[in-house]
Amino acid sequence: MPDILIASDAASVQDEVASVLSGPDTTVRAVARGAAVRSVVAETDPDLVVVDLQITSMGGFAVCSDLRLEEGAGRIPHAKVLLLLDRRADVFLARRCGADGWVIKPLDPIRLRRAAEAVLAGDTYEDPSFAPSPVVVPSGSDTLAGTGK
Repeated sequence: MPDILIASDAASVQDEVASVLSGPDTTVRAVARGAAVRSVVAETDPDLVVVDLQITSMGGFAVCSDLRLEEGAGRIPHAKVLLLLDRRADVFLARRCGADGWVIKPLDPIRLRRAAEAVLAGDTYEDPSFAPSPVVVPSGSDTLAGTGK
């Protein structure tokens, strides 16, 4: 029975994530402030923490970094963190803060469910939509793609 904590100050994000990840044997709770995540993790030891990047004064990167630092100091148990990113450029910071996985918005149920299942299973999840689109250069072309040179 997975225990999932959602951290977002947007009720629409909380509702969307909860509707995708809820099940008959799943406990889902939510907090609206990033600063509240650490204490909830310490008290309840959730199986998965889903963190929205944009949360009031303590955003997703800060929440994930805080959890990793507290875990490293032995003050809280390990928390598996799934970040909800706003753009592809955020992937670099998601890796740096130690997130177990990330999904780039807009969210869709299939990617979100796959990400949660992978992270809950102890794997990592990198949203495939973060990879840049390949540049196609016509064969025999002497120009650099998109530069006109």
